[in-house]
Amino acid sequence: MVDREKKYSHRIHSQTERDQSPPKPPRNKKSRIPFILTFIVAFATWIVLSGRFDLFHLTLGIISCLIVASFSGDLMLSASRKKGLPLQWLRFIQYLPWLLYQVFLANIHVMYLVFHPKMMDLIDPRIIRFKSRLNREMSHLIFANSITLTPGTITVFVSIYGDYAVHAIDQKSGQSLPGEMEKRVSRILGE
Repeated sequence: MVDREKKYSHRIHSQTERDQSPPKPPRNKKSRIPFILTFIVAFATWIVLSGRFDLFHLTLGIISCLIVASFSGDLMLSASRKKGLPLQWLRFIQYLPWLLYQVFLANIHVMYLVFHPKMMDLIDPRIIRFKSRLNREMSHLIFANSITLTPGTITVFVSIYGDYAVHAIDQKSGQSLPGEMEKRVSRILGE
C-alpha cells in the first residue's frame, strides 16, 4: 500500500512540474518572402536572357529558378533585415546607372590603352591591396562584383574582414579604389 501511495504521489508531482514548467517558445517559422522574391528575380532574368517562350524552355526556367531560390533565397534577402528591404532595393537601382557610367568610362580607357601606339609602355599590370570599411557580406559581394564588372580591374581576393586584392591593368585603373564606389555600396545597405 505504501508503494502505491509513493507511485501516486510521484505521478502528481511530475504532473504539477509539467504544469509549472515555462511554456515552450513558439517555433520560428522561416519566412517564404526571400524564396519568392529570389524566384521572381531569377525567373524574370531567365525570361529576358533566354528569349524563348515555348513550354519546354519556360518549364526548364521554372525548375532551375526554383532550385536556385531554394538554395540561395536568403543570400539576397536576409530575414533579419526585412524592414529596410524596399529602401535597399531603391538605393541599389539608383546605384546601377552610376555603375554603368563607370563601366563605360573604363571601357573607353581600356580601348585607349589597346589602340595607343605605345601600348606596351602604358599597360602596367599590378595588384592593388586595400582594406575596405564595409561590414556586411552582401556589401562585399556587391563591391567585389562592381570592381570586376569595371574593365581594367578584376577582384582577385576578398576576405570577410574586408581585405581586397584587385588586379589593375595600369595605375589609373586602380587609382580610385576603394573610393567613391565603396561609399556608394555602403549607402545601398545603410552601413
